[in-house]
Amino acid sequence: MVWGLFRRRQIPLPTWRGWLLFLLIGALFCFLIVKKMYGFLAVNASKPVSFLVVEGWAPDYALVEALKEFNAHPYQKLFATGVPIEHGAPLAEYKTYAELGAATLLKFGLTTNAVEAVPAPFVRQDRTYTSAVALKKWMADHSISATNINVLTVGPHARRTRLLFHKAFGKGVSIGIISMPPADYDKRNWYRSSQGFRDVTGEFIAYTYARLVFRQPKEQ
Repeated sequence: MVWGLFRRRQIPLPTWRGWLLFLLIGALFCFLIVKKMYGFLAVNASKPVSFLVVEGWAPDYALVEALKEFNAHPYQKLFATGVPIEHGAPLAEYKTYAELGAATLLKFGLTTNAVEAVPAPFVRQDRTYTSAVALKKWMADHSISATNINVLTVGPHARRTRLLFHKAFGKGVSIGIISMPPADYDKRNWYRSSQGFRDVTGEFIAYTYARLVFRQPKEQ
């Protein structure tokens, strides 16, 4: 056919029963992904370590849990990390989420010797990574050697947080992660809430970016 460039072949095509089977398998696959996505992202894997880190942007209930976690185990110090606050900062006493988180923990009863705010510089993206790098530098500047740390965060942000802290601190430091359940939607039925849907699907996309696309800057 057509000057000998093509030839005719017969290929099998699904019947309506075949298409129905493929549709059912696809629907089942999507259902399983939806049911498992939150649990995959909101990983919990804490370790017996000396230092606890909490992301300063976390809501008050998560900071309360950070305080409970700190008091329940022999941690030496609790670090609050975070970038500058972008809304209302001129009217606020605290200019970064790290300072705000640390101040909130002090109001909840933590002593000044126990908590340390470690602010990170303003960046347009990769804020969690930048916060982790700032903490690593602070520890090095203060001659603190940390081979294991636990990071407390909220909901599906956990897996990406652990990954980016791993990237920032390097292979010599083991990162444990503690995920607090979100208060504004049911983690088991996250897809039934607009907030939950945005949160979980957004974090899945962000984690995929962090895993496959993100590259660490040459100079930290």
